[in-house]
Amino acid sequence: MSPSSPEPQAVAGIDFTSRPTRRKPITVALGRLSHGAVRLERVELHSAFASFAAWLDTPGPWTAAIDMPFGLPRELVTTLGWPTEWLPLMRHYAALTRAEIRDSFAAFCAARPAGSKFAHRLCDGPAGSSPSMKWVNPPVAYMLHAGVPLLIDAGVHLPALHAGDRQRVVLEGYPGLLAREVLGRRSYKSDDKAKQTPERLIARKDLIDALEQGRTRLGLRLRLSHAQRDELIADASADRLDAALCMLQAAWASGQPQHGVPSTVDPLEGWIASAPHTGMPP
Repeated sequence: MSPSSPEPQAVAGIDFTSRPTRRKPITVALGRLSHGAVRLERVELHSAFASFAAWLDTPGPWTAAIDMPFGLPRELVTTLGWPTEWLPLMRHYAALTRAEIRDSFAAFCAARPAGSKFAHRLCDGPAGSSPSMKWVNPPVAYMLHAGVPLLIDAGVHLPALHAGDRQRVVLEGYPGLLAREVLGRRSYKSDDKAKQTPERLIARKDLIDALEQGRTRLGLRLRLSHAQRDELIADASADRLDAALCMLQAAWASGQPQHGVPSTVDPLEGWIASAPHTGMPP
């Protein structure tokens, strides 16, 4: 590497679960960004929150994107009378039980007309993501409940939300955003063995081909060994592939002003890495 060449940047993508086990661990894809390509170095599996929390303490500099929401819709928060500053809100939210969260959100939905039961964040539309208040299919509200306290305790920097160690930057990722750009509405994964079909396997192959060729808005190429490629294709639940997609979002964000977070972001709701933000309200 010549003296003027930039050092490869450490990046990570995390497929998160609110109930990690050996069978369904938190999956962390670790890589390096250099000259428009992101090389996957290894995948780590964390079957408990303690080991994942220890990983968050890894000295920087690095940038990570994690597949879970970092905030709640402002409309929901104000309706429930919860704190309207991010850190007090997260402290309040973490102190609730899952049953209390479910009951509060269910009551909110019950009072709203059909077709608009859930409140949405501003980033949900551009990203095509589920509302962060959903407690089933997928239970992202419980992911927020389990994951954000770990980030706060680790002292990482959450752009636009919470100041921390700027050598360890963590952003909200969403693998479905990149996957849909390539596949449209084709499904590429399922945790249900009965739904792990040849069509989904072909979709994973097509998605990986596009990522390796850099055929997404991010303009980054994914570099894999033959063994890594086979592993990503064979993982029918796509936890490894989703982690790799988040890693690409982290790599893109690492080179953007303000890590790609729009200046007009709602500091209570947060933003999803690489989601388009043209046409946002001022």
